[in-house]
Amino acid sequence: MNRTILFLSLLSLCLGLSAQQTTVRQHGSATQLVVDGAPYLIIGGETSNSAASSPDDIARCFAHLHRMGLNTVLVPNYWDLFEPVEGQYDFSLVDAVINEARKNDLRVVYLWFGAWKNSMSCYAPEWFKTDYKRFPRAHTKAGKPLEIASAFSENVFQADNRAFEAWLRHLKEVDGDRGTVLMVQIENEIGMLEDARDYSPEAIKHYQAAVPKELMAFLKKNRPTLHPLLKARLDSLGTEKLKNPTWGEAFGTDVYGDEYFTAYYYARYVERMAQSVQSIYPLPVYVNAAMNSRGRKPGQYPAAGPLAHLKDIWHAAAPSLLCLAPDLYDSGFTSWTRQYALPDNPLFIPEIRRSEANGVQACYVFAEHDAICFSPFAIEEGPDSPDYKPTQAYAMLRSLMPILTERQGHGQMHGLYFDGMLQKGQDPTGNESVERILHEDGMKITCRHFFTLPWDSRATDGSQWPVAGAMLIRLNKYEYLLAGNGVVVQFENEGERQIQKKLGEDGFVEAGTNQRTTEDQWSGSKRIGIAYCDQVEVTNDGSLKYLRRLNGDQDHQGRHIRIGVDDWQILHVKLYEYK
Repeated sequence: MNRTILFLSLLSLCLGLSAQQTTVRQHGSATQLVVDGAPYLIIGGETSNSAASSPDDIARCFAHLHRMGLNTVLVPNYWDLFEPVEGQYDFSLVDAVINEARKNDLRVVYLWFGAWKNSMSCYAPEWFKTDYKRFPRAHTKAGKPLEIASAFSENVFQADNRAFEAWLRHLKEVDGDRGTVLMVQIENEIGMLEDARDYSPEAIKHYQAAVPKELMAFLKKNRPTLHPLLKARLDSLGTEKLKNPTWGEAFGTDVYGDEYFTAYYYARYVERMAQSVQSIYPLPVYVNAAMNSRGRKPGQYPAAGPLAHLKDIWHAAAPSLLCLAPDLYDSGFTSWTRQYALPDNPLFIPEIRRSEANGVQACYVFAEHDAICFSPFAIEEGPDSPDYKPTQAYAMLRSLMPILTERQGHGQMHGLYFDGMLQKGQDPTGNESVERILHEDGMKITCRHFFTLPWDSRATDGSQWPVAGAMLIRLNKYEYLLAGNGVVVQFENEGERQIQKKLGEDGFVEAGTNQRTTEDQWSGSKRIGIAYCDQVEVTNDGSLKYLRRLNGDQDHQGRHIRIGVDDWQILHVKLYEYK
């Protein structure tokens, strides 16, 4: 069964569901949140770790985020501050978050910083940390105890989950009729460090036992769609032919085999907490992952977290999760997003490095991958200025939400992302860092970084090209919206064969570059022209409001449409054919 359909079925079984509560729907191939009866994109930001640890900080931070144009803030609830004394809960910070969110027109995705945060148990209360006999730690193979609570301890789970459930009950009581809180993240960047698995006595006992039959049945049933790395490993070990194999027999005895074992039991732990959500206050839930990047091995990165290559283990063990979400701090933005934007895993980005590029990154993921969420980390540390590029982008994205959500899941949008990694004098053809060619409706659509035009001195003076990007939205065959920053787009029929000419800034051919041969004769096919290009705004109901006509110099006399690198615009272009 499709995991999203299963999730929706679980939601529908819950009694007393408030009309204000977040639900999930399938829209074409896209998974969407539904908030207040309408599809909703999280145009958000996550606070830094300590930004919500006092009421005064929450008030200052949320007012700033309102001015930045977010519609949602991702914010932690810290176990150590929530339950400073065992069994005694302090709801003051929770209430401050909800009240300040309402004051500042923000929704909340709440993060539970419980037993683990970035692998470590740093947000566990002091009473938990000091009683290591009752709440045992994970151990390395050499026997060293770690500041990581053992996922194999029932005492650890019960303590973590009791606080979690008390928090959920309070959320339902104070927010169940308002829906300020949209979703819940369980734990934060779960993963084992130093070794790929826990060597505590209870963990060893589980490792030496047979692999649970439910997992083996899931892998057999889903074998054609398993992640290639997992499928190759199972094939090489002949796992499917084994009867009641142990973990080492089924997955191998190296660190990669160990990682599958650990992932299963982390996921089972999380699933039990997800079931608490379902029984108390059934909001959508997800988990986030620290990346396996820079050539590191399991244990060098937080092993066994909800990573792309472990998705099948996590889906088998934690079916109640809406998605596995990547935290993106490394290079290779488009490659990482492709790994997580999958038919069985909608793209949800709860953390990404805060930068000037965030606006175009958001444009890319909402259009290219039908993303649910885009959220830079430490968002409150961004400039408090209307000229900050992500602030400008967020205003544009909020206006576009009705258009985007209507077209998600139907193949009507493309994301453009140009990171500008072009060396001076290098031919940009075929280099997706500065150019992307789309083929649609018999047209060839060439999209480039604005600096592939020679008109701005920064394009040729050796300056670092800024990241640029946009969303190209198909309204119908000859009608598009282009929304973003720093792009130029040219439309032509597939049958056209353009004569390549080097044009000067005035659009005229430079001397000596128009040498024709017999091969340059026109093929006779129809051409695509620009009927008009208008700069527009989007009104609250999703209709387009005309601002100005961009003709002549603004569309290079009908050759292309473009948005400069320092602009955030929405262009409405109508095309036509002629011969």
